[in-house]
Amino acid sequence: MPGADPGAEAAPVEAEAGDPGAPVVAVRPRRRVLRTVGLIAVAAVIGLVGGTAVGYGVQAEREPTALPPLNQPGLAYPAKPLPEGQKAKLPASEDLRTKAEGDLRKLLLPKPAGAKKSEFADADGWMHLSTFASRFNKPGNALDDQLEMGVRRIAVTSWATGEYKETEIRLVQYRAGDGLGAQDFVEGQQAYMPDEDFAESEGTELKGSANGRYYVFPVRKKAGYLDLYEARAYFYRGDIAVEIFIVDTKKIAVKDIRSLAERQLGRL
Repeated sequence: MPGADPGAEAAPVEAEAGDPGAPVVAVRPRRRVLRTVGLIAVAAVIGLVGGTAVGYGVQAEREPTALPPLNQPGLAYPAKPLPEGQKAKLPASEDLRTKAEGDLRKLLLPKPAGAKKSEFADADGWMHLSTFASRFNKPGNALDDQLEMGVRRIAVTSWATGEYKETEIRLVQYRAGDGLGAQDFVEGQQAYMPDEDFAESEGTELKGSANGRYYVFPVRKKAGYLDLYEARAYFYRGDIAVEIFIVDTKKIAVKDIRSLAERQLGRL
């Protein structure tokens, strides 16, 4: 991994081209929407303008809504006045910037009890930028995009439960103020989720996040192969973008991806 983590080792085995178990993605032109694949291969399976105008018309007919008072009790931090000249400081446990400057892998959810380490897991918990870019259908463009966005490092964890169920979580950290950053990356991923080859929906809002969403994909069927189910979540906190993937040959419950996303958000 270039940059902060020279100790990263080789990436897990990639799905071969044409592998029926590997979802297909594409890269859109710049500002390119990076189309990420569902990185965990299962080895044994395969009217806007008009609406806006109407909305403005409706709002124009309404009475203005008064804003809440700015002086609300209980919102000040710290709770007690500080001596003159002293600045308030968040405890390290509440300061994401402090936590994110350490070992990013410690912010990943731990492997659940009883889960096995995925055979596709990165050995040391770091993903090379080249490996990350290779997940897109145009790795060269994806690599250029990520460098422009100021990508810094990528921490990853994955595990297997049941016969074919695989889960992967990635924390993609960007340099503060560089490129387009975590927010733009996440919004780019969310932009193509309604497409036919993906979730075919806008997903569901992830409570507690700025604009996080989670998605359950329609089942993929192919003659001669087991059914393939997939769920994803995308959100960001500060300079860290989060991607979560679940794939299985059995239906994935909405609560599974929601719970995983909520607990990972809590770690940040």
